[in-house]
Amino acid sequence: MEKRAINKTFGAVLAALLFALNAAVVCADDIGAKAAVAFDATADRILYAKNPNLKVPPASTTKLLTSMVVLDMMNPDAIITVSENAASVPSVSPRLRKGDRFAVRDLLSLALMRSINGATVALAEAVAGSEEGFVRLMNEKAAKIGAENSVFINASGLPGPGQHVTAYDLAKVMKASLDYPLLKEIINTRTAVVYSLNGRHLFLKNTNQLLWSEDDLIGGKTGYTREARHCFVCAAKRGESTLISVVLGERVRDNLWEDSKTLLAKGFDVLNKKAEPMIYLSTEDTGPIVFASYAKPSKNKLKKKTAHNKNGKNKGAKLARAKHGKSHGASAAAYKKAKKKRSNLSVENHQEQSRRS
Repeated sequence: MEKRAINKTFGAVLAALLFALNAAVVCADDIGAKAAVAFDATADRILYAKNPNLKVPPASTTKLLTSMVVLDMMNPDAIITVSENAASVPSVSPRLRKGDRFAVRDLLSLALMRSINGATVALAEAVAGSEEGFVRLMNEKAAKIGAENSVFINASGLPGPGQHVTAYDLAKVMKASLDYPLLKEIINTRTAVVYSLNGRHLFLKNTNQLLWSEDDLIGGKTGYTREARHCFVCAAKRGESTLISVVLGERVRDNLWEDSKTLLAKGFDVLNKKAEPMIYLSTEDTGPIVFASYAKPSKNKLKKKTAHNKNGKNKGAKLARAKHGKSHGASAAAYKKAKKKRSNLSVENHQEQSRRS
């Protein structure tokens, strides 16, 4: 009987170890998107991430930055007349018409809840006279809030050369948007009806499906183009902590919601000291995963890692290269530039940038 009990205990321990090892392997594939971040907005630090500095198209998540610039410059109750140019911008329904007159707050609802591209162009023209002039204000705002690795070329997020964002930067954009009470109200609204002064009634249903299932969700913004794939940034609050989740470059739209819930869960696990903060670096979607942790290695481990790195025969060499800014999918020119600027791909530099922002 005693022998059976020992065997049974040994079997349980072995099963637990195998489960733990399997969980560690699966962990790398939990997020299928190109880039993702779980960001602690309260303490300004990354809790969990995959390719946080990978530059990818932002799609309509751009509209969060657009909305902040608008509210920096205009009264929410100001009236804007939609131009022919704004009305002709490719967009989902409901389409705006030339001559439509809306309050700024209603155009913001059209932009953030339903992602109407024409609404952002109308707002940009009202603020700066042209979308081109408005874009300069957008990039100035991005730099001001610490989104230094992102470039915007329009107010809507429609694809174009040179336009890109990183998951880490988008988390900063989301955090900054929460300082605007009107934006917080809009992104937390499930449905609404906006009225034009011309008599049009437009019904809006928020594209953020998590609003119907997650009680602690503050709100978020979706995005999609063929180039960007499906994108989503959101914020959630539990107790005194506010977490931001960013998913960029997801192939399947339904996975946005699962990815986001997974990121938030991992983030709250770190906050509750149930897990260590981690960053995964990989090529595009399926390349090798490199692990990075906030935990500092012991002196003995550090010596062993240094010895192995000299020979280039273990994963430590890959991690060292990743920590110095060499993303596996990056071009040689991008690597040289990143190396010169002491790229913030390492966790330590992420923390330093967070303190400066």
